[in-house]
Amino acid sequence: MPALLCSHGDILLYLVPSIATAFLFWILSGAHPAFFLLTAPGTLCHELAHFGVGLLTNAEPTNISLFPRRKGKVWELGSVTFANLRWYNAAPAALAPLLILLVPFAVAAWRTGPGWHFAPLDLLIAVLLAPQFLSFWPSPVDWRLAARSWPWLLVLGAGGALWIWHAQLLQAMRG
Repeated sequence: MPALLCSHGDILLYLVPSIATAFLFWILSGAHPAFFLLTAPGTLCHELAHFGVGLLTNAEPTNISLFPRRKGKVWELGSVTFANLRWYNAAPAALAPLLILLVPFAVAAWRTGPGWHFAPLDLLIAVLLAPQFLSFWPSPVDWRLAARSWPWLLVLGAGGALWIWHAQLLQAMRG
């Protein structure tokens, strides 16, 4: 792992201002409801991730809501409703917001090419990427819906075991 971090340290360094800005947005959004606008782009990406992956996996998204509403003592910033959530598509549709992390890392990889340095544009990019760091984590409801895909744990576990022991299995098969 240290070699991986060393070879991509520039990407991680590039993302530090975005992560710091995300932390500032999180503090401000808790201080006053009007600051939720700072997190709105992340909410949009979060719900679009659910919707898009739901379409691709036949979960049949039927409704998307992007307007915050009060649910008991907490605020629900957005939601997507599915008509065909089954064991095979629940985890991909529910955990789709994890894909949002690809956006800041792809932008950082693009901006940290050979001879890179921070430019004024990078400050704007840091502000635009910050909401993505606030919105990529699935909500507790998302995790509960993903639990419907428990058979995938068996498939992934078997695949992981084969990957770990593939050399030993090939050797045993040969002889």
